[in-house]
Amino acid sequence: MSEAIAAKSNPLDPKLFRPEAISPQVAAANLEFQKLVSAGPDWWEIGAQAYREALASGRGPFPLPEKSPRGRTIEIEGKGGHKIALRVIVPQNAKGIYMHLHGGGLVLGSALTQDMMLERVAQSTGMAGVSVEYRLAPEHPYPAAWDDCESAALWLIQNGKSEFGSDVMTIGGESAGATLSAATLVRLRDRHGYAGFRAANLAYGNFDTSMTPSQMLAPEEGILVGRANIKKFTEAYLPKGVDPRNPDVSALYADLRNMPRAIFTVGTVDPLLDDTLFMYSRWIAAGNEAELAIYPGAPHAFNNFPLPQAPEANARIDAFLKRAIS
Repeated sequence: MSEAIAAKSNPLDPKLFRPEAISPQVAAANLEFQKLVSAGPDWWEIGAQAYREALASGRGPFPLPEKSPRGRTIEIEGKGGHKIALRVIVPQNAKGIYMHLHGGGLVLGSALTQDMMLERVAQSTGMAGVSVEYRLAPEHPYPAAWDDCESAALWLIQNGKSEFGSDVMTIGGESAGATLSAATLVRLRDRHGYAGFRAANLAYGNFDTSMTPSQMLAPEEGILVGRANIKKFTEAYLPKGVDPRNPDVSALYADLRNMPRAIFTVGTVDPLLDDTLFMYSRWIAAGNEAELAIYPGAPHAFNNFPLPQAPEANARIDAFLKRAIS
């Protein structure tokens, strides 16, 4: 077998993980990005709510996200009567629904800041984009976010056709959003007998709350996310006494049979690298279809920022979703 054929057939090509695979452009961008995100206090130093308010007012390290003129927010009822906001962008003649779960370590982030991503997916795939405003820790620890995502999925399955013109379902998210997406798929299958999602976009999720080797070996302060961040996020959302390897919390330990086709995306300097590699392997071993997209030198959440490999990664994700519903 030629080297080219071997590399194509093996997504775990060792060349991707070697230092020389990281281009000078990516290395330089990472340095600038690290300077940007390391300025100012961490969220646990000033409190989660104060940090969220700083981000929402433009006082954080990132510019305020743009809003779409066709974006709207609707409210549905979750478990126990709790109200859940959904941020919605619907193209004409929607070909499906992309249920999106945002990142932020289950502590930060908001569905209300996802308009440009939802617009991109809508334009690339023809699907309606629906981002879920699930409850955040530490005010609302596990299982609050999990319950909200389950409720939102059930509502979309039951009302998608009448509300958005399609009942073709896909799901996905980044970081904590991928964590919740995998858990939601398992809950829908086990609790409601629903396995109708066409595809899942699982980008650099934390699939093992007990910490994979790459998490434990990560620098204390990484690029955007390091070992310290991971531990602080976990302390915020996981109540004492809950097993971090509970399959509902850590989908790596769940029964993964009868899952939809999935695309797993990760960068080689992401502390959650192992989570993606392990989950991809378990997904395949359970008999499901999956793609693995590895980006040399890409840090955590790289495709959410103007970093060099973001356009390529997002285009591949969108193409994957479009194929899944066609």
